[in-house]
Amino acid sequence: MTADREAQLSEITKDVVPSWAILVVQLNSLVAERLGVTDTDVQCLHVLGRHGPTTPGILAKHVNLTTGSASRMIDRLVAADCVRRVADPHDRRRVLIEPTQNGLDRVSAAYSGLIARTREDLGDFDDAELSTIVRFMRTAEHSTAAEIHRLQTAPDDAERPTGTHA
Repeated sequence: MTADREAQLSEITKDVVPSWAILVVQLNSLVAERLGVTDTDVQCLHVLGRHGPTTPGILAKHVNLTTGSASRMIDRLVAADCVRRVADPHDRRRVLIEPTQNGLDRVSAAYSGLIARTREDLGDFDDAELSTIVRFMRTAEHSTAAEIHRLQTAPDDAERPTGTHA
């Protein structure tokens, strides 16, 4: 590996991505504050916006909460008119959580500035570069999900990242 490549990989993994991740967490916190909910509640709204209505249990898994904590989250989001509980059309005994139009509109409005800026930023990239960015983001998403799973299932004394040696 060349020194230039190693420098770029280091910059991406130790500076660019962590700095961006911190800013995203800060933005999500501000959005949550403006919506009158918590950061995890905003994650819930993203999950529902992306995947559609789901059960409280599945929602809890998506946002890494216990079922009791997820129930309190859902109560907050119902009170904020961001979600509602509805009967599952395939099994009337089950309840689904679905976003309200008001909730979707409020989240969309909260992120509209970032979406506009990002679209503007991406305007300077050609189609091949955009494909590379999408490939990187999907790969990073997959790797992050795998690392979350590893940390959730690893014993506390085995939290060393895979591929490293003691």
